[in-house]
Amino acid sequence: MALESGLNAYFHRSSLILALSGAMLFMGQLCVASPAWALSEIQREDLPPTGEEQPQVAPDSNSDQQPAEPDTSAPADGNEPASEPDENSLARPDVDPNAPLPEVFYDVQQLPEPVRRMRQLLLDAAKTGEVEKLRPLLGQGDAATQLSLADINGDPIAFLKGQSGDPAGEEILAIMEEVLSAGYVHLDKGTPEELYVWPYFFAYPLEKLTPAQKVEIYKIVTASDFDEMQNFGNYIFFRLGITPDGHWAFFVAGE
Repeated sequence: MALESGLNAYFHRSSLILALSGAMLFMGQLCVASPAWALSEIQREDLPPTGEEQPQVAPDSNSDQQPAEPDTSAPADGNEPASEPDENSLARPDVDPNAPLPEVFYDVQQLPEPVRRMRQLLLDAAKTGEVEKLRPLLGQGDAATQLSLADINGDPIAFLKGQSGDPAGEEILAIMEEVLSAGYVHLDKGTPEELYVWPYFFAYPLEKLTPAQKVEIYKIVTASDFDEMQNFGNYIFFRLGITPDGHWAFFVAGE
C-alpha cells in the first residue's frame, strides 16, 4: 500500500506540472490534468449558472413589445469574475540568464529571526497534515498571502485544498514541506521588494543547474516536469516567499 500511495502521489505531482505547462502553451485552451487545477483555471463567466434557470418566454406575436435585452452588467451568480493574472506579481519568475548566478543558501540560521520563525511555523503546520493550521499564518487585507497569480474568490484554505490531489489537502502540505526544505535565495536586498524565496530554482537559470542541483530539483518535480520547464525557461512549480519582517508573502505555482 505504501508503494502504491507513493506512486499515486508521484504521478499526480507530474500531472500538476503538465497542467501548468499546457495552459501556457495553449492560452485559449484549458489543459486539465486534475479536477483541482481545472477548477482553479476556469474563469467565473465560464462556470454554469448556480441558481435555477429562469424559463425563457417567447414574445407574443400579436404584441409590439420587443424581448428585453439580457443584463450583462454583472455575472448571473452575483460574484465578480475572476481577474486576470497579475503580470507584476513578485511571485512570477523573472530570471535573467545573463545576470550573475544568485547565491544559494541552505543554512536557515542565516535567515533573519522573523523569517526563520515563519518558515518553522509553516513547516510545523504542514507536518500536522491539517491545512486549517495554516489559517493563522495567512496575511489579511492588503497584506493577504498570495495563493494564486490571479485573485481568488472565497476561503483561502478551501482554495489550497482545491490545489491538492486529495480532498483533505495533505498533498499540498507535503509539497510545502518539500519546498521549504530546499535551498533558498535572498532577492532584491535593501529594496521594498526584498524577499526570501524557496526553492532557489525560482531565481536560477535552469540551463545552468549542475548535476548535483538537478538531483535537488528532482526531489520536487519529475525529470519530465523539468524538461517541460526548460521549454519555458523558468521554474514554474510551487514556490514560497517570506518578507524580511516575517510576512508570508506567497505560495503559488504557474507562470
